[in-house]
Amino acid sequence: MLNESVEKIKGVGKKLAEELAVAGIYTIEDVLLYLPYKYDVLEILPLDELIHEDRVTIVGRILYDPSLSFYGRKKSRLVLTVEVENVAVKAVMFNRAFAKKQLKQGDIVTLTGKWDAHRLQITVSNYRKGALEETAEIQPIYSLKGDITNFKLKKVITQALQDYGKEIEEILPVQYLKEYKLPSRKDTVKMLHFPKGREQLKHSRRRFIFEEFLLFQLKMQLLRKKHREATEGNAQVIHMEKVEQFIGMFPFKLTNAQKTSLKEILIDMQSPFRMNRLLQGDVGSGKTAVAAICLYATLTAGKQGALMVPTEILAEQHYQSLCELFGDFANIKLLTGSVKIRDRREILAGLEMGEIDILIGTHALIQDEVIFNDLGTVIVDEQHRFGVEQRRTLRDKGLNPDVLFMTATPIPRTLAITAFGDMDVSIIDEMPAGRKEIETLWVKENMFERILNFIEKHVAMGEQAYIISPLIEESDKLDIQNAVDLYHQLAEYFPEEIQVGLMHGRLPAEEKDQVMKEFAENEIQVLVSTTVVEVGVNVPNATIMVIYDAERFGLSQLHQLRGRVGRGDKQSYCILIAEPKNEVGKERMSIMTETNNGFELAERDLQLRGPGDFFGKKQSGIPEFKVADMVHDYRALETARKDAQEIVDNNLLTTDEQFLKLYEMLENDSDLNTKLD
Repeated sequence: MLNESVEKIKGVGKKLAEELAVAGIYTIEDVLLYLPYKYDVLEILPLDELIHEDRVTIVGRILYDPSLSFYGRKKSRLVLTVEVENVAVKAVMFNRAFAKKQLKQGDIVTLTGKWDAHRLQITVSNYRKGALEETAEIQPIYSLKGDITNFKLKKVITQALQDYGKEIEEILPVQYLKEYKLPSRKDTVKMLHFPKGREQLKHSRRRFIFEEFLLFQLKMQLLRKKHREATEGNAQVIHMEKVEQFIGMFPFKLTNAQKTSLKEILIDMQSPFRMNRLLQGDVGSGKTAVAAICLYATLTAGKQGALMVPTEILAEQHYQSLCELFGDFANIKLLTGSVKIRDRREILAGLEMGEIDILIGTHALIQDEVIFNDLGTVIVDEQHRFGVEQRRTLRDKGLNPDVLFMTATPIPRTLAITAFGDMDVSIIDEMPAGRKEIETLWVKENMFERILNFIEKHVAMGEQAYIISPLIEESDKLDIQNAVDLYHQLAEYFPEEIQVGLMHGRLPAEEKDQVMKEFAENEIQVLVSTTVVEVGVNVPNATIMVIYDAERFGLSQLHQLRGRVGRGDKQSYCILIAEPKNEVGKERMSIMTETNNGFELAERDLQLRGPGDFFGKKQSGIPEFKVADMVHDYRALETARKDAQEIVDNNLLTTDEQFLKLYEMLENDSDLNTKLD
């Protein structure tokens, strides 16, 4: 019944059905589950508890008839004097001339609006005659699209609840309702639309948050199980003694976090299931060393390894460092778009014959003609730079290779278990000993000349600097420095012996690689760039990172940029040039100067920006929840994940009748079924 058209609801004709369709409402169930996105709590507080500039609600008696004045074209101002707690409060309403006829001296009114504590004045946004029935009344606010109004929508929802509310079926097993003290689904939907008091709203929200998280985590766990079960037969027989000897050759000791992550990865590689693991670690935490050990482990199992990175210059750097590390242990080759045709043919033939042990490259690795003899492990660096399809193509080469995705973007745990719920996650949250902490300073633009003198002094000592600008070219809308202008200014400012380079996203790939190569080889001393250097090369000589208009970046992005320096043994600096206009911007700058810990920054950034903006809308993979919020409701997320894991591991969806409704909901999820096929 709930799957029937909205036109079945009393009072909904063809025109209203079309208006509802714009908001994605087609069925009776769509109406019932079109939940408010926020609530206005009309709560009466004593005058001395009202906060200046807050949205407040007051109840009082009108002392004199309202006065109405007009200004401009069709604009009006209505002023009331209202007695509240024996105090005369001024109430101002704009463009509500009609209210003069409704409101008279002696009337009791409830007014909601912005409070001015200095003038004892309220700028009214909503009013009603009479006092509130309760001490706190809660008004649901819906997201409106097209021509539909809040009034019309509420009317349709009220009618739908009245006629079909009793048909809402329970989908959660009784054990969860009892254990977590949750209301029924039927009551929850009704209370979310029309809550009677804060307590009721709190309980109904708690129920729906758990339901949303549980369904989502079940999807993730089913995908994870499917990945594991569909990929039996790649248990790598690793020679652990040789691996230990290889680790012993490193010029440094592994940190505890590196050891833990390595142990988790090696267990996966030896299991009969295909590894699907994400390794996250801050810039400079030693992910590359862990990756090298994993590649060596796969060689001891008699298999080939592959490392895919986003840029040619990064591929070259990895190639050089792995060649130095492996020496005669392995035949390592580099495959990028700029490899000559003859060399390319040789590499492809050697790869298919099994003569090449490790292949390093860019997305050139996923082309059809690249055929491995026996691919054991694939490592994808900066995995968020590759699309899902690209990652899948590489994963499908060879007989179900183990796959390790790496990222230097610290992702808060709540996001990691949600966005990457179908993966296992390892975290390196500890920095190698003896590494100098980058000194971060926040300055205003009038300090720019002093910063340039500072750069000049350090370049004279053989060091290099990045200067980051948010835009490529000038924009009328944004009064911020741009890379091209900045490049010309600095090329004129610095003496001839200091070479200034320019890098931005609109340069062809070959030019970008050339500029980065010249910078890496110290042919360019000062590199002016947009954020394209965020993921990139290792330039141990670069010790200064200047970020112009730093308030325009998120904390995680600022941290990624800061991580481009501090890669050698010299003291490094990150200078933020910013004049933030709001409190969030100021807080961001302060946080950056307080900590170098990427995971701590990521958590703070998530609190400031919310999950949608954290990855960027398109990349996120973060689901849109109706009620749940991953940041504030992270405890419920953890509980739902634990329960979902138990359900899937014990096959309860198909063997226990209590879970039948959950199973049916997942069966009807077309998005999930596409992914499971």
